[in-house]
Amino acid sequence: MDFDLSPAAHDACERMWAFMHEHVFPAEPVWSAWLAEHGEHAHPPVMAELKAEARRRGLWNLFLPARSGLSNLEYAAVAEISGWSPVIAPEAINCQAPDTGNMETLELFATPEQRERWLEPLLDGTIRSAFAMTEPDVASSDATNIATRIERDGDDYVVNGRKWWITGAADARCEVFIVMGKTDPDAAAHRQQSMVLVPRDTPGLHIARHLPIFGYQDQHGHSELVLDDVRVPVANLLGAEGDGFTISQARLGPGRIHHAMRALGMAERALALMVDRARTRVAFGAPLAEQGVVQELVARSRIEIEQVRLLVLKTAWLIDRHGAKGARTEIAAIKVAAPAVATAVIDRAIEIFGGAGVSDDFPLAYFYAWARVLRIVDGPDAVHRRTVAREEFRRAAAR
Repeated sequence: MDFDLSPAAHDACERMWAFMHEHVFPAEPVWSAWLAEHGEHAHPPVMAELKAEARRRGLWNLFLPARSGLSNLEYAAVAEISGWSPVIAPEAINCQAPDTGNMETLELFATPEQRERWLEPLLDGTIRSAFAMTEPDVASSDATNIATRIERDGDDYVVNGRKWWITGAADARCEVFIVMGKTDPDAAAHRQQSMVLVPRDTPGLHIARHLPIFGYQDQHGHSELVLDDVRVPVANLLGAEGDGFTISQARLGPGRIHHAMRALGMAERALALMVDRARTRVAFGAPLAEQGVVQELVARSRIEIEQVRLLVLKTAWLIDRHGAKGARTEIAAIKVAAPAVATAVIDRAIEIFGGAGVSDDFPLAYFYAWARVLRIVDGPDAVHRRTVAREEFRRAAAR
């Protein structure tokens, strides 16, 4: 078993680290200052500069093997690096959620006309997008509960419903929503749903509010939408009627592994900050690094990160060879394990930082909030533990 990076992955990681140190980390205070002055959902101009530099360095659309030439396993190492600055770095290289999942979905299911109108601008980084599945009035962890209606009316579909936690909607560059709803409530449970492409400026689509996460408002936003007699052409259907549930599962598998990769990056940065703090702060007559309780926190963090990284890499390897279906158990497992480890490591870093750790002087408070949210997005932990358990029971019965 060879754990060395491939030459392609090694090269991409070297270029990514250089980009992070020379451009992304210096851009973080510039980004924050711009939003503080112009509003939480404004678009800092520094992002355009970062995107241009990323393209110049060949760090663009690396998540999509057909476009980048990198396998999922090779991309995993690059995605982890981007997680060190999870707000800025993924977008700078056009590998940010929810656009990555939407681009993968359009790559798989869009018509040539849909690809030209939406996929190509997304791949070019000139627009952004959102995925509208979750709803406030039903338990959306079970996607068959989705209640939004998509009804055929001549050459159009008419959409009515309410969505929330729709990431990206607060950004004015978000020009299209992939909306999931029911086209046939009388069909089999997994054939009731369909997806349609809804342009942002469609009459009847309203953004009701932007939801914070633990008090933080992200630049791209997580929003509640109201769809009131929203009318789109039948040509905006994604796939065929009844394909919505299948498309959602195809979309969420790779997205879950991307989240896990970036969560590891957040954990690594938290650990690096923890170690630096412990080396430079003195308490009770000695550096914190010499205190046994601090050494325990550092050691546990390193061990847990390494364990989860191996599982993430195995999952990426399986996806490369057998597709998302062939890694079903592992995708569910890392969706539970990676955010849990990131949350634990960040929490330990906060403990060592003390009051500074819960301030905005360091990234730990935001990291903690986002790592905890990752235990809910793309399906809560309980759903993924259920998936892992079911697979385990099936295996046991087969022996």
